[in-house]
Amino acid sequence: MITLKRPIKEYEPKAVAFKQEFIENGETTINGSELLDQMDSYDEWLKSVTDNISSDTINPAWVVTDTYFAFDEDDNIIGIIDLRHELNDFLNDFGHCGYSVRPSERRKGYATEMLNLPLREKKRMYI
Repeated sequence: MITLKRPIKEYEPKAVAFKQEFIENGETTINGSELLDQMDSYDEWLKSVTDNISSDTINPAWVVTDTYFAFDEDDNIIGIIDLRHELNDFLNDFGHCGYSVRPSERRKGYATEMLNLPLREKKRMYI
């Protein structure tokens, strides 16, 4: 069972370790991470991710997006997922959702669970 949690400052050490595992695995892209793989500062990344939650604070080149870390039962980050409220020309080829599972946790069903959790939550909102 996993839980989705919005990134906060307290998750920085776990987020850095999550990112480092991709690098050590020879992977330069972390899909669905809102550029965590390209930013050197967690604080800058966190501000960007937080700003992108609202149309009032979003970077004009981006779309409103909810980004979540996926945590396992032991409170380890096992993945990341972003849910885009709309698409722009660039994102039309990528869709409303981007996600990655850390290399050591793949093939365990986490991606399926990560994709289903927001859908279940959305259904609850409309029932």
